[in-house]
Amino acid sequence: MRQNLTEDVGPDTHSTACCSKAMPPRKKRRPTAGDDLSAKKSRQDNVYRRQESSHIQEAEAFSSKRCLEWFYEYAGCDDVVGPEGMEKFCEDIGVEPENVVMLVLAWKLNAQSMGYFTLQEWLKGMGSLQCDSTEKLRNCLDYLRSILNDATSFKLIYRYAFDFAREKDQRSLDLNTAKCMLGLLLGKTWPLFPVFNQFLEQSKYKVVNKDQWCNVLEFSRTINLDLSNYDEDGAWPVLLDEFVEWYKDREMSS
Repeated sequence: MRQNLTEDVGPDTHSTACCSKAMPPRKKRRPTAGDDLSAKKSRQDNVYRRQESSHIQEAEAFSSKRCLEWFYEYAGCDDVVGPEGMEKFCEDIGVEPENVVMLVLAWKLNAQSMGYFTLQEWLKGMGSLQCDSTEKLRNCLDYLRSILNDATSFKLIYRYAFDFAREKDQRSLDLNTAKCMLGLLLGKTWPLFPVFNQFLEQSKYKVVNKDQWCNVLEFSRTINLDLSNYDEDGAWPVLLDEFVEWYKDREMSS
């Protein structure tokens, strides 16, 4: 450092007092061969970093071809994943077929029939999720579960479940299927579900229609656990009127 200061100030360095004054501008130093090599190496490093980043993005990017190959791992020679393929698919992603996350996935794929994924549903749905492999879908499961925490999305999934689960030649859900689906969707979040399930088991009902289905969700969200704010003159279906009456009689006799 002293040598540089001496060069900058000039030969007249009779005291150190001048060092406290503003230092005159330094002379421009000519680039050396070492500087050229350093700059070249820096540019090469930047190129390598860009290439590496590009390879990572390419590896992470969604591939329709890879997604198609993934589909046929489960569909075999068909253009639809059927029950056997679905069983293997669930096993590979580590999810039980009756897990609610499979319903959310079916909703994302807009699958029309329970237990089946068509090629078109798969490509469009997995494309929207940017999943083209088992590993990517496994990493997406927490996101799919989190969708259920959004009230608006949950309502859409709940309504979708009715059409997804019903026999396509029927307008209603048979009672056993309805109870299973209600348990899947409301079993852990609606404290009255166990008693409502008991009511359905002993009731005269053999099927649940769409109006009844949609109103059960509204009931579970708006009616107090003691049913104190239930309006019998409201626009509730008879099914829920009968449930409230049955529940109150049950509470009084217990």
